Amino acid sequence: MALTNRQVLTLDEFTIREMRAFPKATGELAGLLRDIGLAAKRVNVEVNKAGLVDILGDAGHMNVQGEEVKKLDEFANEQMVGVLRHGISCAGIASEELDDIVVFDDEISKQSKYICMFDPLDGSSNIDVNVSIGTIFSVYRRTTPVGTAVTIDDFLQPGNRIVAAGYVIYGSSTILVYATKRGVNGFTLDPSIGEFCLSHPDVKCPEKGKIYSINHGNYYGFSEGMKEYVERCQTKDKSKGGPYTQRYIGSMVSDVHRNLIKGGIFMYPGTTDKPEGKLRLLYECNPFAYIIERAGGKATDGHMRILDKVPGRLHERTPFFIGSNSMMAELEECLSMDK
Repeated sequence: MALTNRQVLTLDEFTIREMRAFPKATGELAGLLRDIGLAAKRVNVEVNKAGLVDILGDAGHMNVQGEEVKKLDEFANEQMVGVLRHGISCAGIASEELDDIVVFDDEISKQSKYICMFDPLDGSSNIDVNVSIGTIFSVYRRTTPVGTAVTIDDFLQPGNRIVAAGYVIYGSSTILVYATKRGVNGFTLDPSIGEFCLSHPDVKCPEKGKIYSINHGNYYGFSEGMKEYVERCQTKDKSKGGPYTQRYIGSMVSDVHRNLIKGGIFMYPGTTDKPEGKLRLLYECNPFAYIIERAGGKATDGHMRILDKVPGRLHERTPFFIGSNSMMAELEECLSMDK
């Protein structure tokens, strides 16, 4: 049996090491991240055996978004809510799967400084065909006084107030990536010891890329500037680095993760039928925008920085563009035609 490489830090060891860099740190954020890691391990087990048990398919009802809920969606949501409720590091949560916030009003939870928002299972329409899916989360410092119950105002904060954000991919390997103001790091689940181990230290998004990700099925609903950029991606002069390669999985976690590692751009614009787009600002766009910016990339709604948008409601949607700086600059040049 091969010995575990003890030079590789586990998620717990890494968060403890990070905490030691701040003498006044309470360890609360580190504990919250470890709780999320525990939920991810539980979801990973069910994802890996989903074809063997009665957990695939539809749950038989719609979520608040009007989308059909998958059974594994419900399981992932229950795990995330459960570990955060039973921990000591979170005062309340908001989930894409729930209509309203969930307040943890026991005396211990009310002492927490943090709230958490998450999409428990992104890309769940791909569950039944064995395509990679994932969990997305973000952590904010609450705005209401510690010791009281949190309110909706704690959750309607702009993304520039995020303390930590991350995602988990359940794919050929299970990877947890999270970002704080100190940078972006990725951890791969080692099934032999049941621990997330540091595999992608100090992740940086390449300045340039050759991959663009977009749903071409919506092309005729795009603005003229958006169409112009897509055409540039397809016909770009080779002397300028093109043409780009189109890759679109339909699982945002997978698409953005690939572009973060290899360089690229992910786009989900508004259309004539759905000018606000499809993606949720709080559960999907803000966390990814925070991660990509910390890695050196950029994220906008086509006109302004995503992290500066002030949400008006929990399930608000927004157009979303995210990726390598040089590709984002060219996109913005094209979108300026629409003004």
